[in-house]
Amino acid sequence: MYSTCLRMNLIASMRPYRSVQKSLQGQFRTCCAGHGSDKIPTNSSTKLKDGPSFQDFLKYSTEELRPVEIGEEDTVPYLNEDDMWGGRRKVYFETYGCQMNVSDTEIAWSVLKDSGYQRTESVNDADVILAVTCAIRENAEQKIWTRLQEFRAMKTRRNKSRPLKVGVLGCMAERLKKDLLEREKSVDLIAGPDAYRDLPRLLSVTESGQQAANVVLSLDETYADVMPVRMNAGAPTAFVSIMRGCDNMCSYCIVPFTRGRERSRPIKSILEEVRALSGQGVKEVTLLGQNVNSYRDMSEQQHQLADSLTNLSAGFGTIYRKKKGGLRFSALLDRVAQVDPEMRIRFVSPHPKDFPDEVLQLIRDRPNICNHLHLPAQSGSSQVLQSMRRNHTREAYLELVQHVKEVIPDVSLSSDFIVGFCGETEDDHNQTLSLARQVRYDNAYLFAYSMRKKTHAYHKLMDDVPADVKQRRLAELINVCRQGMAEANAEKIGQVHLVLVEGVSKKSASDLAGRNDGNTKVIIPNMDIPDEVGGQKSSPMEAGNYVAVKITSYTSQVLKGIPLAHTSLQGFPNMELQGQRAVNSTQT
Repeated sequence: MYSTCLRMNLIASMRPYRSVQKSLQGQFRTCCAGHGSDKIPTNSSTKLKDGPSFQDFLKYSTEELRPVEIGEEDTVPYLNEDDMWGGRRKVYFETYGCQMNVSDTEIAWSVLKDSGYQRTESVNDADVILAVTCAIRENAEQKIWTRLQEFRAMKTRRNKSRPLKVGVLGCMAERLKKDLLEREKSVDLIAGPDAYRDLPRLLSVTESGQQAANVVLSLDETYADVMPVRMNAGAPTAFVSIMRGCDNMCSYCIVPFTRGRERSRPIKSILEEVRALSGQGVKEVTLLGQNVNSYRDMSEQQHQLADSLTNLSAGFGTIYRKKKGGLRFSALLDRVAQVDPEMRIRFVSPHPKDFPDEVLQLIRDRPNICNHLHLPAQSGSSQVLQSMRRNHTREAYLELVQHVKEVIPDVSLSSDFIVGFCGETEDDHNQTLSLARQVRYDNAYLFAYSMRKKTHAYHKLMDDVPADVKQRRLAELINVCRQGMAEANAEKIGQVHLVLVEGVSKKSASDLAGRNDGNTKVIIPNMDIPDEVGGQKSSPMEAGNYVAVKITSYTSQVLKGIPLAHTSLQGFPNMELQGQRAVNSTQT
């Protein structure tokens, strides 16, 4: 266990049962007075007399205060362990949205697996269907509403001797709580992002025909002691959650209201998980968080007492005061990179404000930390950025991009953009287009603005850009970004890239797919290749292999190439030179 807490055990001098009953009767008379009656119905009085006494609610009435480690099981009076045991019932997970939801699915599955549930990959074979949901945009939620109607039809067709239970987990459960339970009668349970430990109890409650819900947000839940069970155990890549929640309070964003305040997972548990993944043969780990590079571990006293303040990128600010103390992201990234020099390290989703030089220099100096940064711009207009409460200007963002390219010369950049935000003018939109042209991203995620309840924009701003204008601006930005991506990929023709093979291509069984250091997909023919450049012995390529690939063609989103030889992450720089020489010699 990583920390302890004190649980207050109730100490009370017991009043006689009659005193308690009279007190409750007095409260009932007060309640009934407004309805023209001062009498307690006989059946209510009987229930008070025959029901549990006050002592039944004072389990620890004679005990002293005592420290209890987090994770110690507390018994629930009306449920025993048998009630919460899954009994080999089959669970089907359906995951929507971001990588964080994939990680959450693995946490939820770990909890249920430990409680005797089995997993199925067939929705028709399931006893329990759990949808891990996204609430970031209206379109994402609409997909889930449609799917819930399909689940309702499945429940209707299901034999009553084997009832089907449906649960909604994650951000949509947190945001729409009441609507989900009342509007969609097929839903048996809802659980917010901080309530996955409670899933066995919630499911047991539904067995009596009741709906069950837990959407309480936590100030400290990180699931540090829950080892996720990977949904795709054979994959060479994995996600590791390092922090949860967000304190930035951007005016358009629902995340602080669905996932709560920032809290960071202790570094010890993160390193344990990364080591375990390395032992399983995983070759690439992506560190996850809503604001991943604001990581700040306060789990140990020496971290709490540190005098360091948050070190922000030049020209960037926050809506909150700079935070003092804690083990920062650069220290975590350094420690994770040391676990396995042959394991690639990525991280998403960062905020541009949290890229101090120590992070950039570490990425530059460590071969296994990928030279790919996600720098969400959201808009190219300083006016819109102010309305979004991003706490920086267009100029500060461009200066950061220039600085990043100076520190990491071969860096690949990706970004997020929102078009049609409240009050966005044509001039604002044109500034966004010009920023995208100037930076020329290797990849970009582009969306039309969708107002969310509870956000600052919902309460203070007006969603005044017409839907057709949003779609037109989105199409224009897509064209600009695709053109820049195609230009960037064209420059890679003839280069030799290190590619991690991920598996068979979805479009052709005769091809393999992988990703280069810059996170661009690379397609290569499935063939035997030399174990080293110029070597005589060859072997097939498999998922998890590092391969040196000469890039031969491209689209705006995909590179294609010829595999030259097997290699390793640490050995690739020399092989890159050898491979280029081999290519040149064959051309001459």
